[in-house]
Amino acid sequence: MSSLADLRAAVEAASADVRADNEGGHGAAPSLERPKKEGFGDYSTNAAMLLAPVLRDQPRAIAERLGGTLTERLGGALEHYEVAGPGFLNLFLTDDWYRAAVAEVLAAGEGYGAGGASRPERMLVEFVSANPTGPLTAASGRHAAYGDALCRILAFHGHEVKREYYFNDAGTQILNLGRSIRARARGEEMPPDGYQGEYVRDLAAEIPDAAERSPEDLAAAGVERLLARIEAALERFGVHFDSWFSERRLHEGSPSAIERALSQLEQAGHVYRSDGALWLRTTTFGDDKDRVVERSTGNFTYLAADIAYHADKLARGFERLINPLGSDHHGYIARLRAVLAALGHDPDLLETPILQFVHIVEAGETTSMSKRRGDFVTLDELLDQIGVDAARWFLISRSNDTTIDLDLDLARSESNENPVYYVQYAHARIASMLAKAGDERVAGALAAETCVELHPTERTLIKRLLAFPDEVAEAAARRTPHRLAAYALELAQDFTAFYRDCRVVGAEPEELESFRIALSVATQRTIARALDLLGVAAPESM
Repeated sequence: MSSLADLRAAVEAASADVRADNEGGHGAAPSLERPKKEGFGDYSTNAAMLLAPVLRDQPRAIAERLGGTLTERLGGALEHYEVAGPGFLNLFLTDDWYRAAVAEVLAAGEGYGAGGASRPERMLVEFVSANPTGPLTAASGRHAAYGDALCRILAFHGHEVKREYYFNDAGTQILNLGRSIRARARGEEMPPDGYQGEYVRDLAAEIPDAAERSPEDLAAAGVERLLARIEAALERFGVHFDSWFSERRLHEGSPSAIERALSQLEQAGHVYRSDGALWLRTTTFGDDKDRVVERSTGNFTYLAADIAYHADKLARGFERLINPLGSDHHGYIARLRAVLAALGHDPDLLETPILQFVHIVEAGETTSMSKRRGDFVTLDELLDQIGVDAARWFLISRSNDTTIDLDLDLARSESNENPVYYVQYAHARIASMLAKAGDERVAGALAAETCVELHPTERTLIKRLLAFPDEVAEAAARRTPHRLAAYALELAQDFTAFYRDCRVVGAEPEELESFRIALSVATQRTIARALDLLGVAAPESM
């Protein structure tokens, strides 16, 4: 256990001791938090206020008893405690505790903050999944950055994670792509619902004999080329998929995967025919109306393919399905949950985080995006403008349920106002400082046992380092990678304050230099790990 986990356990044990002394019942687990204001201790707990109704005593009196119990349990780690407000217990820890905490961070090495999942799960994260009817847009880049970072965090936390891209290579939209390519090749009027982008003209020029080929043939050739470009753009963006799943596979065979899935639902009594169409009784499972899965024409709907696809996911043994969706797919969630319930599974094993839109802003002007109209910013164009690191940071540093206004001018700037530049610069500054000290001196500092008085900014920095495992756990549990972007920025800011106030290389006595070098190494490693979980590089120089 880490020093912070040990402290939390001690608070819980002290609460249990006080509760047992008074023969009270069980209470809620107490919190352990960093006070927002200075002077209120290093950490504060509400344990006394939780115990008050159980023990039928005043919270402040209980807090005093808790403080005494904690003093016995923590020994030399607790300098003193104070009771504040209605009954908060503020804990002031010794320099010994802080130094031991830094040693634990360093001893954990690459594994610091890893493997905290209480019950590891086998997860499939299906993300991006943009139709191969055009290049990836910057909006798809947000899905890519979010999904990839989430996978990194979940795997680091201890889960078994697979990444999958589901591509629609069947249906009306794909046929429209083929018709659009042929119209461009022949110089004809674009068909209704055709694709207007310049990339369609390029495809018409690339595909041999495009003017003479059928729309179906052109659609297949166009999808093949666009998928190759999509995969290349994602690899450039640092996003690699374990598997690519073709929708067409679900339509092939006799019976097809779709037919087998619908037969299963029919046997369970979840489908019925009306007006010549086949319907799924999604209202049984909370949807606002039943949904068509096979039209009266005999053609399957997109929902029918999704039924077969999710049946396939479940058959592969995944315990958790995570499908990030765009905000325009919000209404689809109830249908997908109904599908899982109809297939005989707990719908709660499906998670559908909603990602809001991306607006590209340059010189104060906002660019809108539509793949069909052709006026969009591609992911490749975005990367050409601001690079991979800035793109990933700005596409992931806001909560997924918040619209992003991505300011290209800010993302390109090399200033403290640019958060990704600020964090990367902090890492590079530490690397430069350690290089100045030399490998031998750094190795000696890491091996040294120190007993030095700490500066307040050193304490603040250490507390931020100790928060990393909890931040990883929260980001994994809440599916919120943006938390680690905020954490990385705060850690860089705390290091900057420490570096401003505390000389590192050349600090005297040597014991003090050793401790500060060790603290800098711990910080550098943690910044690098946080950036890596976001898919952002940690440069040695800038």
